[in-house]
Amino acid sequence: MALTGIQIFKLLPKTNCKECGVPTCLAFAMNLASGKAELDNCPYVSDEAREKLAEASAPPIRPVKIGQGVRKATAGGETVMYRHEKTFYSPTLLAATVASSISEADLAERLKGWNAFQYERVGLNLRPELVAVKDVDGNAENFARVAKLIAETSEFNLILMSENPDVIKAGVETSGFKRPLIYAATESTLDALGAIAKDADLPIAVKADSVEALIPLTEKLNEMGIKDIVIDSGSRELKEAFKDQVAIRRAALKGGNRALGFPTITFPSDMAGNPDMEALIAGTFIAKYGGIVVLSEFNTETLFPLLLERLNIFTDPQRPMMVTEGIYEIGNPDENSPVMVTTNFALTYFIVSGEAEGSRVPCWLLIKDAEGLSVLTAWAAGKFSGDDVGTFVKKSGISDKVKHNELVIPGYAAAIAGDVEEELPGWTITVGPREAAHLPAFLKAKVGAA
Repeated sequence: MALTGIQIFKLLPKTNCKECGVPTCLAFAMNLASGKAELDNCPYVSDEAREKLAEASAPPIRPVKIGQGVRKATAGGETVMYRHEKTFYSPTLLAATVASSISEADLAERLKGWNAFQYERVGLNLRPELVAVKDVDGNAENFARVAKLIAETSEFNLILMSENPDVIKAGVETSGFKRPLIYAATESTLDALGAIAKDADLPIAVKADSVEALIPLTEKLNEMGIKDIVIDSGSRELKEAFKDQVAIRRAALKGGNRALGFPTITFPSDMAGNPDMEALIAGTFIAKYGGIVVLSEFNTETLFPLLLERLNIFTDPQRPMMVTEGIYEIGNPDENSPVMVTTNFALTYFIVSGEAEGSRVPCWLLIKDAEGLSVLTAWAAGKFSGDDVGTFVKKSGISDKVKHNELVIPGYAAAIAGDVEEELPGWTITVGPREAAHLPAFLKAKVGAA
């Protein structure tokens, strides 16, 4: 059972050193009790106290590591119901399904296509993590063969799906080195699958017919010494499954129910009859509150939007997404190409660069560090003033790349034009459009006029 703030305080060194980031040990203890701090933030806590505080410092939803290699990931570890309260920590893991009867040639082709689904965004490589091998015929040899091929020939990690312990055991023998998730133990198979998971030190999912029915299953696994658990409430109808996700998160975070304090696994693949509806359902569970979302297939037209949704939800709302300050080439600009400047707010960059690319007019885009603020907000906060922009342009090195002296500033920052001209004598400062959607016509007009 979790300790109270006062109980935690009694175990702390009481130095009030402030090195944890808060003024007093009592304040730190209260934060620790409410899941808003981590025990490692205290540099002076004793080993004895650390052991006693382990339960109190653990997130209310246990973080479960799945997989090995470049696509290993963690599900769970969450501490809040709503993103604006703090942040969500472990992005929803995305999986596609293959049948255990698939041929080697078809599997190789599918893995090659799926591996190509990697997208660069805000300096990050967005990609799915998992392949779920689904037992369709009870053939342990085929199941083990498919699991082995995925584990040995791809970056993907695995979910091993079967109701038959013998089939699961065969899959673990060939792919256990990749730390797959075993899915799923039920009341009738809990002992057998639990033993396999414990012997191989693997995470295991449990499935029941309701949220309440999950509790004795997770408690029994804990008694067996198994902590890395994923839970499935069993519902395959959207409304009920959504209600279950919210109920599980609320029970773990608000009710302190450790028996439900585990990441969840959801199956849009079983809830829809076409890829579009499947993607919509998957988007629902990325938002609330699926730890793992299993799809029937990966295809770029649905995967990319889901990855972007995941990126937006699982970023710290108190820290704006930024791109690196510098010079960015749009198309293949030359010494005569237009030069534009804007802030390093990621959304601003992607909208402006996207419209510029769409215009098919090669240009130079200067990105100034404005602490991740949009143009209007940065200008209002003094982070995108004329003096600063002028100084940045001079230091950026753009003068070595072009033979003209014209700079296009955002329409929303028209007020800084005079100050930029003073800082950049000899330069012509042109005020661009207010809306990025008008940028293609603006750029085409400039090139045509030149």
